[in-house]
Amino acid sequence: MIGNSLTAYNVDDLAGIARTILVDMADQRVFALKGVMGAGKTTLIKSFCDFLGVEEVVSSPTFALVNEYLNNQNDSVYHFDFYRIKKIEEVFDIGYEEYFFSGNYCFIEWPELVESLLPENYVQVNIKVGEEEEREITYSTSEPF
Repeated sequence: MIGNSLTAYNVDDLAGIARTILVDMADQRVFALKGVMGAGKTTLIKSFCDFLGVEEVVSSPTFALVNEYLNNQNDSVYHFDFYRIKKIEEVFDIGYEEYFFSGNYCFIEWPELVESLLPENYVQVNIKVGEEEEREITYSTSEPF
């Protein structure tokens, strides 16, 4: 994948990485995170939300499909987890367009399951597991998975 690459050696590195990605991609609002189970997608999204001023507890919306958080500016931040969807119609049922095209931040776990629904312009974030706690995090705009 062509793009930027950062390495997290432990969970404490994620705050700086989240800041770097959000500052570097300041004009973007939709972030699609890809990685194996346990790679740290939700943990990185927590770091994104912290940087954006979300004070609520951030947790994966595995069964609800989407969680909405408010930041300290009272702006909505959306967190999706599409791991458990069985049919694309489930995503239509939650009104995904209202979220994806809202202009608010959207962080999407398991985006490969809804790739055809993603907006034309988004940030692809890949997390690869290394030794121990090490993670290689690469990101770029709108490349297919």
